[in-house]
Amino acid sequence: MKRLGVHPVTLRRWADSGEFLVTWVDRERRFSSIDVEAMKVSSGGEGVGLECLYVRVSSSSGQESSLETQEKELRATSTGKIVKVFRDRASGMREDRPGLNRLLRAVADGSVTVVRVTHEDRLARFGVGWLKHLLAVHGAALDVLHPKKLGGRDELLEEFVSLVITFAGRSYGMRSVENRRRLLVESGQLQDGAW
Repeated sequence: MKRLGVHPVTLRRWADSGEFLVTWVDRERRFSSIDVEAMKVSSGGEGVGLECLYVRVSSSSGQESSLETQEKELRATSTGKIVKVFRDRASGMREDRPGLNRLLRAVADGSVTVVRVTHEDRLARFGVGWLKHLLAVHGAALDVLHPKKLGGRDELLEEFVSLVITFAGRSYGMRSVENRRRLLVESGQLQDGAW
């Protein structure tokens, strides 16, 4: 694990997903030194990974503690060199998040080799597979601290519920803006059609 510059949880996750071959000896996992060396070469060479942490909350206010909690958990499990922390206060469905855009530029210019998040949905609600592929094209890997353990119907149901919740939140936000506008017009603070 030290030779790869990854956290033990990451290595176990790679083994469980089939990305890394493992041999069981009693109750311990054993990894081939040849495979470890090959993984080092494919992940950008020797030494410590250049990690960035990405933390996100959906709303712009009242969730500072959640951002701090995510960052603290990622820092506590880091084995590489943390070069940057990117933060966003926006929906995981938004494609134009400033923090995510800065993260992708850092990956593209090679200043980051590992992107770490607590949960996949912190990075994006949908399309995480495409983001993983984009990261890999630039020689970076995604490390999800708490990966999903769903499959098939359960995963589809979770994505559907997430989609409904996201659109319900957006609809509520739109109604809220319309109501504020109506109240301003009624109070005379805003002319009708000015907003």
